[in-house]
Amino acid sequence: MGAMNKVINFTIDGVQVQAQKGETILTVARKAGIYIPTMCYISKTTPCASCRMCVVEAKGVDGFVLSCNTPPTEGVEIITNNDALQNERVNIMKLYDVNHPLECGVCDKSGECDLQNKTLEFNVERQNFSARDQLRPLKKWGLIDYEPSLCIMCEKCVHVCNEVIGDDAIEVQFGGYKSTIIPKGSDVLDCTFCGECIAVCPVGALTSSGFKYRANAWELDRVPATCAHCSAGCPLEYETRHSSINGADEIFRVKNNFEFTSLCGAGRFGFDFENRENSDETAFNRAVEALKNAKAIRFSSMITNEEAHILGLLKEKLGIKLFNEDARVFGEFMRAYSSVSGKLHHSGSLDAIKHSDAVIVIGSRIATDNPGVRYALTTASKHNGAKIVYAHPMEDTLMQNVTTQMMKYEVGTEEGVIALLAHEILKDADIDESERAFFNDLDFGYICAETNIGEEELSFMSKSFARAKKRTLVIGNDLMAHERAANIAKLAALIEKHSDFSLVVVPREVNTLGVSLINSLDHDENIPDVVGYNAKGEFVISSLEGADLAVPALNQQEGTVVSIDNRVLPTNVALQFEGYTLNDIARAFGIEKDETIEYTKELSKVSGFKGIAFDDLENFLSPMGEDNRGYLLDEVVCEANGELEELDDLPEFNGTIIYHCDPVLQFNNYTLKTEQLPKDNFLRGSAQFSVAARISDGDLVEVSFGGETIQRKFKLDDELKGTVALNPTFDISVDAGRYRFEKSKIVRVM
Repeated sequence: MGAMNKVINFTIDGVQVQAQKGETILTVARKAGIYIPTMCYISKTTPCASCRMCVVEAKGVDGFVLSCNTPPTEGVEIITNNDALQNERVNIMKLYDVNHPLECGVCDKSGECDLQNKTLEFNVERQNFSARDQLRPLKKWGLIDYEPSLCIMCEKCVHVCNEVIGDDAIEVQFGGYKSTIIPKGSDVLDCTFCGECIAVCPVGALTSSGFKYRANAWELDRVPATCAHCSAGCPLEYETRHSSINGADEIFRVKNNFEFTSLCGAGRFGFDFENRENSDETAFNRAVEALKNAKAIRFSSMITNEEAHILGLLKEKLGIKLFNEDARVFGEFMRAYSSVSGKLHHSGSLDAIKHSDAVIVIGSRIATDNPGVRYALTTASKHNGAKIVYAHPMEDTLMQNVTTQMMKYEVGTEEGVIALLAHEILKDADIDESERAFFNDLDFGYICAETNIGEEELSFMSKSFARAKKRTLVIGNDLMAHERAANIAKLAALIEKHSDFSLVVVPREVNTLGVSLINSLDHDENIPDVVGYNAKGEFVISSLEGADLAVPALNQQEGTVVSIDNRVLPTNVALQFEGYTLNDIARAFGIEKDETIEYTKELSKVSGFKGIAFDDLENFLSPMGEDNRGYLLDEVVCEANGELEELDDLPEFNGTIIYHCDPVLQFNNYTLKTEQLPKDNFLRGSAQFSVAARISDGDLVEVSFGGETIQRKFKLDDELKGTVALNPTFDISVDAGRYRFEKSKIVRVM
């Protein structure tokens, strides 16, 4: 074993333990099941080291040692508890309790408060210290309230905001007993409102303004589930209770295992998208008749694997087509990838990104497309010093804290950009003659000129990556519907196959990946007699408002989805639905199962599903954070007979271009439906775009693109540059089979 991997042997309370490089006394103790109390420690950030509750004694060392940030040495004897340590911790708790308001009966944290628990644990019955109290007014920060009088200055919120989320929006205003948490560089809180600061707060200082004073922790039932808003597959718990004495159950809030996982604001605050419609037998009979006469079913990827499987059975039974452009283009991209890689699934994961020290992100405004990826990138940057190359036609201020190199390429030239990246990465790789011939035939002068990516940028990237040991390439959703998507996929596969880069392909919706593996999808056509399932059609079966037949939303169903990690994840019923389901419709056509989840074990093994019954799926994180939810898809070997195609002429996009991209906290019609999330549906553009389009800030404009016309209010955004504007799609229906950048005609509405 090399010196860098040397195991350190030592004892804790007489128990023989081992530490790996980088582990602290506290982490080793936790792995060994040995309790050391903490107030400010959180596993996913660097140690805050502010509470001193975790102090231990080390034999031969004077004074106490902070176990949270101290690595052990060979043979050291650690003592975690004795009279001196107990007295130290009791005094620390007494100091924490000085002037802490005695309002546990109405505090949102009561029943799950670290201060409350440890005051009882250390038997603090009287107060020996005092200090003149300070005036500490309540701060209202939108979705977040801050009560300074309850704050114990543990700094967890500051660490998680900076090191995991990447907003770096709050800081400590030091002033001794007057110290407080304040917005960083602003009078108001300017952040993405993920609410992770609420989650990690050990007391009731940071709270959800929408939940405040509504329920006690012990009154709420917890339902483990998977977030329904993007493909990251974040674990969460819906906390439910009846809304009044005779009221129906409702979701009061969402929580996460903050020690190891994080949620974006949509996952935390956008939980109330359930369908409250009741059973309607007449509508059900009409749905059956509509399907009997249908030529196709069009559906979204906001469904479970089991629903997708049922739709496949209906396709076979009725002899109709299945339309889902989002999953179809993703599936075609992955099939092209497989033709070169020789396997069905990409190799990377969110965990691989977190542990990377070099990452390339291309083809996504990733901070809003998939916050889970953003948090993984932030973790890699802050904890590993990762070099992150962000390649996109538009800069993103949300990524500026972690991006070390911005590669700003021209709209539409992604095939050329990925070819340049592949050539740079594989220039010394052992690839076959046909693949080397592909690179030898490239006209680098033309490609560099058209993409706006120069050789010096590629060289700079290689130099910054020179010492990297764990590298990841992240492919975004912009590339799925690109007209040259197949060749882009092959080039990405070539990089993964012949280099040390792992590959992560980011699906668009919560179950895009699952649907692409389960269903045989047809190219969407403009034909009559289409039934929509959570999508547009002449007869609509949906969990959204205005449906011809109502069905349950994802927070009202049992089933599974497939995440970006190729992990099959279970989700559960938070709220009951008093109506019909897709399984009821299938039974009307002789497709017989009593429950939808009976299909879980029948999911295609050819695609990597394991044939495990739903009730046999695990759904928990271990005490050390290992993900034991569901299972990873089996790898599937494919025939590697794909060949790279000659690069096509790179397109030019001139004039006013729009980019279909949702704002922070919005993803789709379901987040639109929620009460707490802001509904920012402006067309946002730069001053340069404003001049090109001949419009001004605040104008109502008509935007025409791809045969569609919508109206938006235009908002001038100082953070944007160039002649590309951001067009949100969460409140409209946009064909996912189209490239996200589109030429547009913009006219001011007089």
